[in-house]
Amino acid sequence: MLTLKSVQAGYGRLPVLKGISLHVRPGEVVTLIGGNGAGKTTTLQAICGLLPPRKGLIEFAGQELNRLSPERIVALGLALVPEGRRVFRTLSVSANLELGAFHRQDQKQARRDLGELQERFPILKERSRQPAGTLSGGEQQILAIGRALMARPRLLMLDEPSMGLAPRMVTQVYEILKELKEAGTTILLVEQNARAALKVADRGYVLETGRIILDGTAAELKEDPEVQRAYLGKGYREVWE
Repeated sequence: MLTLKSVQAGYGRLPVLKGISLHVRPGEVVTLIGGNGAGKTTTLQAICGLLPPRKGLIEFAGQELNRLSPERIVALGLALVPEGRRVFRTLSVSANLELGAFHRQDQKQARRDLGELQERFPILKERSRQPAGTLSGGEQQILAIGRALMARPRLLMLDEPSMGLAPRMVTQVYEILKELKEAGTTILLVEQNARAALKVADRGYVLETGRIILDGTAAELKEDPEVQRAYLGKGYREVWE
């Protein structure tokens, strides 16, 4: 569904991605893990058209994305839950969700989707009239995921969904991702929290200073000594234990 081939990207004269290649198949959950500054967010920005690649190829469902606008890329079926959630703080929870469907033409179905989403995530129904900025960090993350789902994406991308959340909320957010996985949603998950990401992912890539240094199934990466040393820590416990 999604393929990156030798993609290079950066900011001004600063190179960040130094020729990365990865792929996501339909129905998979693929995680991209790495430390701060590894290039994880830059990868998502390149896919979304916010930072066009300098070299390489990005394809989605057989269509090249390199020269498409972010609006066109969203319309093709890619939705991003950005780092830091970035909800519209002064707008209501309901208005935030409706904005997720701004590009859709099927407004009647979009309204039905909104109702179903609020039933699926009761907190979004309970707080529907509240300004989004009054929600807790975890509640805002659920809202950001719901807003992305309102776009009916073929591929859902999440950038550091556990960042800044209490352990209880990390567990809740990842339970949502597990439910989406079971429903067949295709997901590209960018995370620094390797413990949580590898629990839900099918496969993963390890990104370090703009290069893919390891890849494999989630089980393989969890057992890899380098991943354990750098990202899991000695004697780690699963995040929901």
